[in-house]
Amino acid sequence: MIMELQAPPSVSDATKEKLGKAFLESLKTRDWEKMRDILTPEVIWTLPGTSLLSGPAAGVDAVLKRAKQLRDFGVMVELRHILIGWTGVGLALHNTASRGSLVLDEWVVIVCEITGDKISRISTYLSDVDGINAFFIEGVI
Repeated sequence: MIMELQAPPSVSDATKEKLGKAFLESLKTRDWEKMRDILTPEVIWTLPGTSLLSGPAAGVDAVLKRAKQLRDFGVMVELRHILIGWTGVGLALHNTASRGSLVLDEWVVIVCEITGDKISRISTYLSDVDGINAFFIEGVI
C-alpha cells in the first residue's frame, strides 16, 4: 500500500525549536505557568517502565505533576542536541541524579509533537528503563 504524502506542517522549524527550548527551560527553572502556556489542554506525556513516573500523563495538570515530580527527585537535565522533525521537535538529553548509593545516569530523547503553536504530545525514550524503575519509587518525595 502506498501512502499519500502529506503537505508540510504549518509550524515552522523555528517555532518547533522555540517550543522545545521553552519546555526544557520551564522544566529546569520550575516555571510551571510557562510550561502550562505552551501545552494544549489535552496534552499527553508518555514515559516507559513501571516507575512512579511511568505510563501516560493525560492533560495539562497531569503533565505538570510529572514535571514537578521529576524535578523533586533531583534530576539534572543537560541538553545535548535539538532535533527538528516533520511535526515536532526532539530533545536529546543526558539526565543524572543520585540518592544515597543509587545513581541515575541515562540518555533520554523527549519528542514533542506540535499542534498549532503548542505541544500536544510528549514521548520519552530512555536508555535505561530499569534505572528509572529503581530510581523513581514511592515514598521518596
